[in-house]
Amino acid sequence: MLEKYPRKVRLVFKNFPLRNHKLALPAAQAALAAGRQGKFWEYHDKTFLKYNQLTEELLDQFARELGLDMTRFNKDRKDPDITSLINRDLREGSRIGVRGTPTIFVNGKRLDQRSLEGFSAAIESELDSQKK
Repeated sequence: MLEKYPRKVRLVFKNFPLRNHKLALPAAQAALAAGRQGKFWEYHDKTFLKYNQLTEELLDQFARELGLDMTRFNKDRKDPDITSLINRDLREGSRIGVRGTPTIFVNGKRLDQRSLEGFSAAIESELDSQKK
């Protein structure tokens, strides 16, 4: 949809590390630290593929695989600004009823049909309603 409507659709990512997953917060911090080196999505995708196998060692391994500056990466992971951003996203998510991940919203409406077809239909519907 981003390719189809580059001027009408944008992706906004918010963090919502689940409290019952002991490495969800460290993984979110690591992904944002990777983002400071231009590798957020690459890092994010690695963590989601192995979400149920995450360890601190694996979080470091992902950074090395992506060629990140490890000194900077480890420093950034501990940056209070990153933690503050995650906490802000958590508060916002809780306020709007997010209970798990991923949760998708289209123009503020929670998408229950999370298939590609459902996602496409929701976006098309919103774009059509804006034409009227």
